[in-house]
Order: sequence, then C-alpha cells, then structure tokens
Amino acid sequence: MNSHNTWKNSAIDPYVYQTLISIHGSSAVVQTTQGSVRGLLKTVMPDHIVVEVTGTPFYVRTDQIIWAFPDQR
Repeated sequence: MNSHNTWKNSAIDPYVYQTLISIHGSSAVVQTTQGSVRGLLKTVMPDHIVVEVTGTPFYVRTDQIIWAFPDQR
C-alpha cells in the first residue's frame, strides 16, 4: 500500500458543508470540539476550512465543527 495515498475515513456532513459554503468569504464564528474561532472564513473544503484571525490562518477539520454562523458584528 502506498502510504501517501492513504486517507482518513471520515463522513462528510453535507449540511455542514453547504452551510459553510453559504457563509464563505464572510466573518464567521465556528465552534469546534476544542473551542471557538472567530474570523474571516477564507477557504471551505469538504474535509477542512480556513479561518483567518488577524492575518493568521487557522485550519479546522470539518469533522471537529459543532456549529458555525455568520458574525453579524
């Protein structure tokens, strides 16, 4: 087996993914299993997102997201 072609088996929640796509490019609050992140939702992929907080990118695995919403502040 080729080790660099091995992927983690995880279910992608299509509802979470579509919600994230709908707020892509906006300020957002994302609650994860490890805490919350508030910033600009820069990238949305099926397995992860990138939230930019004061110029620093935070990579969050989609399966670690509990909830997310646009930041109206």
